Amino acid sequence: MVIEQDTHRDTRKPIVAIVGRPNVGKSTLFNRIIGFRKSIVEDIPGVTRDRIYSDCEWWGVDFTLVDTGGFDPESDDFYLSMIKEQVKVAIEEAELILFVMDSTTGVMPQDREVMDILRKSAKPVLYVLNKVDHDKHEMREYDFHSLGVDRFYGVSAVQGRNIYELLDAVVEKLPEVPWPADETEEEGDGIIRVAMVGKPNVGKSTLINKILGEERLLVSPKPGTTRDSVDSLVEFDGKSYLFVDTAGVRKKARVSVAVERYSVLRTIRTIERSHVIVLMIDSQEGPTHQDARLAELIELKGRASVIVLNKWDLVPDALRDTRGIDTIVREGLHAIRYSPVLTLSALTGKRVHKLFDLIDAAYANYSHSISTRELNNLLKEAVSATPAPLYNGRPVKFYYISQTRVRPPTMVMFANTERGVPENYRRFIENRLRDKFNLEGTPVRLIIRSKREG
Repeated sequence: MVIEQDTHRDTRKPIVAIVGRPNVGKSTLFNRIIGFRKSIVEDIPGVTRDRIYSDCEWWGVDFTLVDTGGFDPESDDFYLSMIKEQVKVAIEEAELILFVMDSTTGVMPQDREVMDILRKSAKPVLYVLNKVDHDKHEMREYDFHSLGVDRFYGVSAVQGRNIYELLDAVVEKLPEVPWPADETEEEGDGIIRVAMVGKPNVGKSTLINKILGEERLLVSPKPGTTRDSVDSLVEFDGKSYLFVDTAGVRKKARVSVAVERYSVLRTIRTIERSHVIVLMIDSQEGPTHQDARLAELIELKGRASVIVLNKWDLVPDALRDTRGIDTIVREGLHAIRYSPVLTLSALTGKRVHKLFDLIDAAYANYSHSISTRELNNLLKEAVSATPAPLYNGRPVKFYYISQTRVRPPTMVMFANTERGVPENYRRFIENRLRDKFNLEGTPVRLIIRSKREG
């Protein structure tokens, strides 16, 4: 059996953004949707708090669900402006918007403001009335018809009421999302797309400015200066790179300006249209929970990556001489533990030139194709040395393995049972693949498929 290798990039997943004023149950609805085992495709391991995105599937349709969250406003003016900004970013970045309102309060002035913005957009919108906990609560819908909307979806995010119906409507409304012409890799153009991601004020713009040799990007010690993604074409050593500087993403507890919370939508988009992600860490602070979340997003989206410890010139000598700093950093960023680590100073330019070598290597591994013969030789050696554990008292048999695509390298391994291959054994095979074929800097997708004997 021959599996045709697909070297094309995926159609990007459409983004479904949940918006609305605070305290209407947006986060509860988000958690309820991703909590359905049927709807979740690939959850983000190790994250149990402050989760705002997840890749989902319903009836075979994939999408990325984003919770724009709520705020505790200090004034009515700020209250209104942050909702407007929330909706503005969702309209720009999302393919479908879930506008959530509280059925118990009736129509609020802020709801009408959001409606005015949504009416001017061309994006599809589903109007969701939350906290419809019983049949008798469905009468509350009549209070909202003054908004000029014909169809509302009454749900209870807490109880899970009518969530299936809402998800059916989501996949029905979602458009197909091909890559725009200006974001698609042209055939043979040779340009490596590199996204700079990280928390605010870690030096992303400073690094790109150092690479460019000009003050092209706004640099400020104030966190959150970069609001949108900025593209910069760079020629280095005969190769072309498109660097994208993204807005910093910070923890929810520290967000005081609405746009910083919602910039995660733009970061998701930027990661999706890039080949290699440079995750920048403040070397004085080390990997944080927020950095780990960004690492998980990079892995979730299946992109190659390089970890950069910036501001290395400010690190004390004792720490600078610490042995095994790479291992320590990778442990803090477990999702991309396969990525190379580079220490540099974007401000002084020290070791910045080494970044290109790591990007080149990560991109090459991300695009690496392995012959079926080599793969099956490795599988045979690995299984002979360490057989899979018994499943229901019977041995797990592996027939063959084949690479089905690149970017990232994706292998399909056929066995007599799919369920009988535990996760730790899957990781064992993946590690053998990495060791044998030097796949540093790229995720590896290993898919198990059942195949009957005979």
